[in-house]
Amino acid sequence: MNDTQPRTADNAFDRHLIRYGFEFFPTLIESARGAVVRDVDGREVLDFTSGQMCATLGHNHPEILAAVERACRTVLHLYSGMVSVSVVELAEALAEILPDGLQRMMFLSTGGEANEAALRMAKLHTGRFEVVALTGSWHGMTAGAASSTYAAGHKGYGPALPGSMALPAPNCYRCPIRHCRDACDMTCLDAGFATIDAQSVGSLAAVIAEPVLSSAGVIVPPPGYLKRLKAECEKRGMLLILDEAQTALGRLGANFAFEIFDVVPDILSLSKTLGCGLPIAATITSDDIEADCAEKGFLHVTSHVSDPLAAEVGVAVLRTLAAEAINDRALEMGAYLRRGLEALQAEIEPIGDVRGIGLLLGVELVKDRETREPNPELGRAVTRRCMELGLSMNIVSVGGLAAVWRVAPTPVITTEEIDRGLAILEQALKECL
Repeated sequence: MNDTQPRTADNAFDRHLIRYGFEFFPTLIESARGAVVRDVDGREVLDFTSGQMCATLGHNHPEILAAVERACRTVLHLYSGMVSVSVVELAEALAEILPDGLQRMMFLSTGGEANEAALRMAKLHTGRFEVVALTGSWHGMTAGAASSTYAAGHKGYGPALPGSMALPAPNCYRCPIRHCRDACDMTCLDAGFATIDAQSVGSLAAVIAEPVLSSAGVIVPPPGYLKRLKAECEKRGMLLILDEAQTALGRLGANFAFEIFDVVPDILSLSKTLGCGLPIAATITSDDIEADCAEKGFLHVTSHVSDPLAAEVGVAVLRTLAAEAINDRALEMGAYLRRGLEALQAEIEPIGDVRGIGLLLGVELVKDRETREPNPELGRAVTRRCMELGLSMNIVSVGGLAAVWRVAPTPVITTEEIDRGLAILEQALKECL
């Protein structure tokens, strides 16, 4: 790049980069720390999304930087059949905070890869191929994971994998079967499985689900839903895979969301929050399932399986999670942020709903609170204005309409930064109404 040219999207991103689904920020980012990113012009932007929902400990946490430095002095990458000290340390650290039924794990690069491995294990173990996912789900962009991703990306890419089926998500604010309003009685689960049973060719292998559906608009299932979901799986000889890419390790105020909902999955996938911005993921299952899959010749080799650098970072994340009481911090800051959002809701009519757990919150915009018609035009306008004012907000879809903000800052954010973000959001909303 010529130093005389301004470093903007017009002469950098637009010239060379493939557009992959996001609108690029208009200037280049130069640095990030905690809850703030800075562009090359020195402008600060408060980050209410934790990067791509990954930087739970904040951007460039000192312990993460130290872990990267340690890996640079020892080993960054190995032949896939070699295992480093850091990989064993990470496995042991995770095993200490996981239940007995989740003690076998492999480490990969992304959530999509981890879910791909989980689905392959479920199919091999059960000898079946049909996979059920919730509407609005996001599990990744690789072939198997994308076939079970219903938030976006289904049109124009040809057929999904055979056996891919959808179960209506338990959205208490917008009942998918038009049965309930604000109090789900799980009729959607019963009706959904009746439909699944009618479609199945007798080869049901697994259900894959996010404990809280993030890209679907931060959908929190009603009490008992996940336990019922697992019971329905067990009736049919299916495995339950929980995708905790966005809900584990500090985001909701617990090590794992399944602890909050009192259910243990057959297979667990981790990613985003395990690496705090670096690419690492994990597929975790029981001794019995691992042994059966190994006996049947399970194969899932990638170039970066068991990478030492990523494992070193994962160890640092788990250590910092405990040392800095990140779970407690998420609950405290989440409650503070939610009170501020609910105060805006009381004042601003188009805010129809505020929901979520810990620091994974959803703010749904409507044209009318009674009809609950989504308000994507306002959502897009306010999101753009927030960015102009120095606040990064992430808008996600409801039924294909961009009408829910997914608000998920790092737990290390301060109350002063939350107040600043809320003030920007209030200003943007009032200017755009």
